[in-house]
Amino acid sequence: MKVKIRVVRAVSAPEDTERYIAGHFKVLESYGVTKVTSADRSWVKNPNVYLLLVESEDGERILGGGRVQLRSEGFPLPLEGAILEKDERIVSYMSRFEDLKVAEYCGLWNSKEVSGYGIGSIYLIRIGVALTSFLNLKCLMAFCSPFTVANSQAVGLRIIEELGDKGTFLYPKEGLIATIMEVEDVDSLERALPDEKSFITDLRINPKQTKILQSKMGEMEVEFDLNLSAL
Repeated sequence: MKVKIRVVRAVSAPEDTERYIAGHFKVLESYGVTKVTSADRSWVKNPNVYLLLVESEDGERILGGGRVQLRSEGFPLPLEGAILEKDERIVSYMSRFEDLKVAEYCGLWNSKEVSGYGIGSIYLIRIGVALTSFLNLKCLMAFCSPFTVANSQAVGLRIIEELGDKGTFLYPKEGLIATIMEVEDVDSLERALPDEKSFITDLRINPKQTKILQSKMGEMEVEFDLNLSAL
């Protein structure tokens, strides 16, 4: 398996953005989820949204992705609206942050074609955290499924127990649980496991590189391009 992972600015790459949205919707529908705040399209006109795209070797197919959305005037984080309906404490909690210093990592998905290679469960999580240093962020927040909480903790995120039921919410629909998490020390990553911190640091130092990654499905060759200077 060979894939490419690159980052684009949503407003500057409309065709890539549409392909990302189509792939995300397809995955959501397969789980019976048809209404979710992170699937709202209003962000496509937000200049402070970046997409991580996992593509086939030939670049013809998007196999997965994620979205980093910075908080800015007129564009609160998707999780703010989702949580407000269930817990008004989110308003005071978010008041501590400056706009453009906090972002949400959302809309993570991967296709069945790469299922088992760890794209959505660990690699995109690592890459999202790595990206924070290029965006001058102080905090990265995320809603995590039960399957990704442990991996998110491994790369340095903590459960925000001050919100919801010790950090958990019924989201995006009844019967599904999401955990609100954050990494507020994006530079030092003090909570991250040593191996995870090493992987993230290497991506920050060398944003364009090729790695051979191991998974339960075998080896995967990944060509990374996380260089934001050209965006």
